[in-house]
Amino acid sequence: MTSVCVYCASSAACDGAYHEAAFRLGVVLADAGLSVIYGGGGMGSMGALADGVLSRGGWVIGVLPRFMADLEWGHPGLTELRLVEDMRMRKHQMLSASAAVVALPGGSGTLEELLEAITLKRLGLFLGPIVLVNTRGFFDSLLALLERAVSERFMDDRHRQMWQVVAEPDEVPGALAAAPAWSADARAFAARSG
Repeated sequence: MTSVCVYCASSAACDGAYHEAAFRLGVVLADAGLSVIYGGGGMGSMGALADGVLSRGGWVIGVLPRFMADLEWGHPGLTELRLVEDMRMRKHQMLSASAAVVALPGGSGTLEELLEAITLKRLGLFLGPIVLVNTRGFFDSLLALLERAVSERFMDDRHRQMWQVVAEPDEVPGALAAAPAWSADARAFAARSG
């Protein structure tokens, strides 16, 4: 594993603990020798993540839609910036260039990216680890909803293995290494018949 896709938020209004966790994650991933691919923003958790990677001399790639670049939303100091036409291309490039996904707390965009990664894993189209950093218990409600989807038989019991949850950024490398193997054979039970 060399590249990790990190989903995170651009909000500067959220509690500072989220930005601290994002910065720490950048440090941890850089120290583990992993390059980071993220949405390219310079504000909020996005900016803090990139700053954390860069503070350790790590490699951070931003994938930014052109309209965001035009609005000067990008981080000015990235190792590499890739400009794309739209949000769909951004998501595709971020995930397809990565061996794993890490999700930090965020809003609708972050949640959409995370759920798309889980969906693609369920279909056997993305096979890497997915780790949620549950700062301040942010993902508790989402995890309860996913558990409900399993208990109501919209998902299979085996789908619980698609993601791991950690409380602190320092736990991410261990969670990535310990994640259960996932196979394209998951397609065989992707659609439940009842």
